[in-house]
Amino acid sequence: MSMARQAPAAIRVNGEVRALTAGGLSDLLRDLEIDPDARGLALALNGAVVRRADWDRVALKDGDSLEIVKLFAGG
Repeated sequence: MSMARQAPAAIRVNGEVRALTAGGLSDLLRDLEIDPDARGLALALNGAVVRRADWDRVALKDGDSLEIVKLFAGG
């Protein structure tokens, strides 16, 4: 009897594949050293914008795709 080795859970963040180590969006931002309370930050999970009020409640799962957008002023 052979046991198939399962690949570790992974997500795509801004186009880069990363191991899934965080449970939710806010946790992932902290892992990436991004302050979840910072202004000018937007998240889209699997193509849908996630309201900031939901960041603590949204769980990540294997295969998810997350886009993190940081806005900044410039001239």
